Amino acid sequence: MAPMCQYAVEAKDGIPNEWHYVHYVTRAIGGAGLIIMEMTDVEPNGRITDYCLGLWSDDHIPAYRRIISEVRKHGAKIGIQIAHAGRKAEHAAEPVGPSDIAFSDAYRKPRALSTEEVRGMVVKYREAARRAVEAGVDTIELHGAHGYLIHQFHSPIINNRTDEYGQDRALFGAQVIQAVKSVMPADMPLIIRVSAAEYADGGYDLAYGIDIFRRYRDAGVDLFHVSSGGEAPIGSRKPDFYPGYQVPLARELKQALGVPVIAVGMLDDAKLADATIAHGDADMVAVARGMLRDPYWALHAIQAVGGKTAGELIPRQYERAY
Repeated sequence: MAPMCQYAVEAKDGIPNEWHYVHYVTRAIGGAGLIIMEMTDVEPNGRITDYCLGLWSDDHIPAYRRIISEVRKHGAKIGIQIAHAGRKAEHAAEPVGPSDIAFSDAYRKPRALSTEEVRGMVVKYREAARRAVEAGVDTIELHGAHGYLIHQFHSPIINNRTDEYGQDRALFGAQVIQAVKSVMPADMPLIIRVSAAEYADGGYDLAYGIDIFRRYRDAGVDLFHVSSGGEAPIGSRKPDFYPGYQVPLARELKQALGVPVIAVGMLDDAKLADATIAHGDADMVAVARGMLRDPYWALHAIQAVGGKTAGELIPRQYERAY
């Protein structure tokens, strides 16, 4: 299950509530192999909205631990996507980013982080990861896609800094990766979600992305969750959106870097998802909107492709329905 924001934190404190508990546990009962919890932010100012999740305080840990423990009881693995919205923080009093370039005319102009603030942001990512580990996750995913903070730093159309983080646009992401790995168990995989290519005019292509992602791999990333776009309003490079349209990006990144990849994007047709794995285009398939529509998507997908393990995954309480 790919991360999908719920915007459901009623108290605006970043702490998951009963909605999140039911939401994630239901997908575990529904047969998901790995659930990646939604974008969870390293500081209040880093949320897309005030209704997004956070991990900026140890006070958050018990609520996550409760969800994670129950999800694992139903046979699923679970991780948390750690992030900062940067210039796309819609409710922040003062959005921040690598530069003072707004996402669009509809967004406020961000304040460029100082060099010391960037270094401090790396620590905030590390501390959020530490809390995730204490809460019991099986994996951590960093959000380096869709125009959020890590992506903003490695994007040539967003990052116009003149300090070390502008001269080397991969530096911030690599430092975050190394910091997060330092608080993770040695056998816990680190995932990063990336936009393999940008769609804004002047945005980077896959070749540029692979150069950046090679740095991320060498810094400690174990799997790449391959998406695209989201950095700015789409220009003349607008892609054709069709089922599996991002799979070629995942395949090329996998071949170029020699690492496992997760394919995502309009892959909720079970046979297409199955073919993506069978053809070796990706090592895992992530589904988001399909699992919002159907909490039991995974069980139904196994049935659709003639899998023989569906019976083992069906909760005994529901067996008579199958």
